[in-house]
Amino acid sequence: MSGRAEFDHLVIGARTLQEGVAFAEATLGVVMPEGGAHPLMGTHNHLLRLGAASFLEVIAPDPAARAPGRPRWFGLDHPPEVPRLLHWVLRMPGLAARRDLLPAEVGEVIEQTRGALRWQITVPRDGSLPFGGAFPSVIDWGARDDLPPCAMPGAGFSMTRLEVAHPDAGRIGDLLAPLLDDGRICFAAKRTPGLTAWLEGPRGTVVLGGGPR
Repeated sequence: MSGRAEFDHLVIGARTLQEGVAFAEATLGVVMPEGGAHPLMGTHNHLLRLGAASFLEVIAPDPAARAPGRPRWFGLDHPPEVPRLLHWVLRMPGLAARRDLLPAEVGEVIEQTRGALRWQITVPRDGSLPFGGAFPSVIDWGARDDLPPCAMPGAGFSMTRLEVAHPDAGRIGDLLAPLLDDGRICFAAKRTPGLTAWLEGPRGTVVLGGGPR
């Protein structure tokens, strides 16, 4: 199985979806379209397409959902006090067969659903963010004619740069080098893990930053 990984999406986490959406809309100056619910994880989201085939996700625990039978993904059993950029996700075809190419910290490959949409994604058993969010989760949308992000509503935004900060940024970059070739993504050795994304939109450049949890 071949096929390089590609950038898929950014993840903004929040205590409530209302808080997360309000933060994203105030930052971007656009409406964040509704997404849906994730029954397995007890979360729900809003989604905005970035460019042709990637997107921005705002996600939070869903108070109307049953308590999940496992820790929530993206560390959302303990969401950030204020909404922030938590994580990033790559997509890679044949994920289940290629799981051994990824470090143990990304977790197991699980099946996930949102309405009629089904996919596979890596999630640590404890729901934590790999390398404090600096190493991406990996998703496989399966065999389909069009990637789901292509059908999401957009507002003219695209990601032009993503800085991934971590004390061991060099190792993260080395682990991803055989899988990912994206000049927009850079790795910076810093004391605290965090992400900073530059988005180009109708009003110019918007910067999304994620500080410590």
